[in-house]
Order: sequence, then structure tokens, then C-alpha cells
Amino acid sequence: MENLPSPIFVLQEELLEKNLKLLNYIQNQTGAKILLALKGFAMYSTFDLCKKYLSGCCASGLHEALLSQEYFGKETHTYSPAYSEDEFDQIAQNSNHIVFNSFNQFKKYQDKILSSNSVGFRINPQVSTIKTDLYNPCGAFSRLGITKEVFDQNITDEILSKISGLHFHALCEQNVDALKQVLEKFEQDFSKYFYKLSWLNFGGGHHITRDDYDVDGLINLLQDFKQKYPHIQIYLEPGEAVGWKTGYLEATVLDIVKNGINIAILDTSAEAHMPDTLAMPYKPDIRYASKDPNQKKYRYRLGGNTCLAGDIIGDYSFDKPLQVGSKIILEDMIHYTMVKTTTFNGINLPSIAIMDKNNKIKIVKRFGYDEYKSRI
Repeated sequence: MENLPSPIFVLQEELLEKNLKLLNYIQNQTGAKILLALKGFAMYSTFDLCKKYLSGCCASGLHEALLSQEYFGKETHTYSPAYSEDEFDQIAQNSNHIVFNSFNQFKKYQDKILSSNSVGFRINPQVSTIKTDLYNPCGAFSRLGITKEVFDQNITDEILSKISGLHFHALCEQNVDALKQVLEKFEQDFSKYFYKLSWLNFGGGHHITRDDYDVDGLINLLQDFKQKYPHIQIYLEPGEAVGWKTGYLEATVLDIVKNGINIAILDTSAEAHMPDTLAMPYKPDIRYASKDPNQKKYRYRLGGNTCLAGDIIGDYSFDKPLQVGSKIILEDMIHYTMVKTTTFNGINLPSIAIMDKNNKIKIVKRFGYDEYKSRI
């Protein structure tokens, strides 16, 4: 470990495959297809493994669609709040499913849709139990999806004949009880259109690989739904469930300063490398440390190496004192963290590595000045 570059993301292949096998088990039990949400996990160096188990990818725009086609090579489902004219032709060429966020967008691009594209609309079911507004796609005045009122006012037999499915996304790292609540409302409001459709996409946010997730409950829910609507193919597109607890971010203590408390400055950054710790906010687990700053003998505030005053990971306690050069291992940093890194303040991006089943580590990506320069 001492010879690895720092900071570095380390994905543990065995843990990733464990998640993939569970997702595939659900596919086999229900007939549903599970897609990899690239917005949450886009580590294409693992796609040869991922595509052994999953049915394809869902993309949020052109670049993710291209990544799916180039490295995954199975189904590509693309949804964006709005498509730009200079990208839509390529999106159509590289997508199996295209989901529109509004009737305006559908009408604008309907003549550019290819015969190979299956078309749908994203629905806002107007029900959600997500507590953090930043992550709630069904919050008040959401721009994501079409409400029942707007859908009923604008849908026509002609448009209905041109679409094949509906999509909703209303969860964020939640259990099957949240899906059940959303699905009941969705079915109540939109089932009158199901006879014309061939697929429904239940979106993401299904925390399937979390230890306390009700897998049997999900299987029963999907089986019951399929029994009611046997002609409909169901899709799920979790992001966090694929990368959940599959690896860590390792950083190094660069300095320790004092200002009322001990502050360890790391070669990583909450702002640049793990922004959800500030946006959610949440406090990541750290190996060999307690999130309770008073539990263990030595207390430190962990700070990032940028000039942002609030670039703080949090206060922790350790059994042994930290020193310059000490390694800090931040747990569960693969899903939704790696895809959000930036070069803010010129800070270098973390390297990326894979640990195989024999605990051998292979570095698959290093970054430097060129990545910073290319973004500005």
C-alpha cells in the first residue's frame, strides 16, 4: 500500500461481483432487467465484469450513451431533462430507449427519432419519501418528469401510438417500502395507458445491495406487478446498488496544524473529491477511526488541501496519534463519489485502481496536469 500513488480510489473486484450477482438473481427471479446507472458508477475498466450480469446502462446524455455503447455494448437507455440540438442525432444513434422529459421535447425531436429507438416519457409520480430536497426528484416544483395533470392534458392517441413506455424516478438509497408507495400512486394515475405500452422503468434509488434491504419483498412486488401486466417489460436502474461498499478512497496526511484543535490536512478534498459529504451532508466512515470525536484518545479534524474554508471532511478520533505520512482510508467511496470529482483549485484527481480477488492491486488510471488543463 505504501507504494500506491495518493490519493487513490481502490475498487475491490470481489465486492463488486457480489453486488452484481445479487442484482442478477433478482433479474432471474422476476424477469425484470437491471441497468447500470452511469451517473452513479461509470468505472468502465470494470464493464467486462458488469456486463456479465446486468442488462445494459442508463445514460443521462450523449457522453454516457457513448460510453455505454463503446464499453458495455448492451442496451442503452438515455434520459435527459432536455436534449440539445447538436447532440440529439448522436444520442438517437447510440440509444435503444430515449426518454423525454416533456411533450415539447418530444414534438421537437420526433422527426429525428430512429426506427431502432423505443421512446417514452418520464413521469413525476408526485410522491416521495426522500428527506433531502437536493436529492428529491419529486420535490415541489421539480423540473424532472411530467405530472399527471400535464400528461392527461397533452397526451393524444397519436402520441400514445408513438411511445412504448413510461419512466419514473422517485427514490434515493431507499428500501422496497418506498418503491411500493410510489408504485401504487403511479399505477393509480397512469395504468389506464399501460395497455399501449411495452415497458416501464422504475428508475433508480433502489438500495438493493444494502444489508437490510428487503430483497424478497422486491422480488414479490415485481412478480405481482408482472402478473397483472404480463406484456410489460420492467426495468430498474440503480446506481448506488452496483458500487455500494465496493471500495475506498485512500489519502495521506500532509500536515497537522493546531487552532484550538488538531487539524490533519490531507492530499484529498471534500469539495473536489467527495462533494456529497458537503452537499448531503454526510460523514464518511474511516477505517480504524470513530466518527465520534470523543470516543477514542486522539481527536482530529480532517481537512482537504484546497483554499475553500469549508473543505472539511469532519471530526474523528483515533487510537493512535496521526503523523505526517499517515494513511487515511475513507470507506465506501466508489459509487457517486468517483463520478463527481473535479480539479477545483488545481488539485490533482485521485488515481484509480482495482484490487483483484487475490488482493493484488492494479492501477488503471493516473491523472496529472493535463486533466486540469483540459477542463479550463
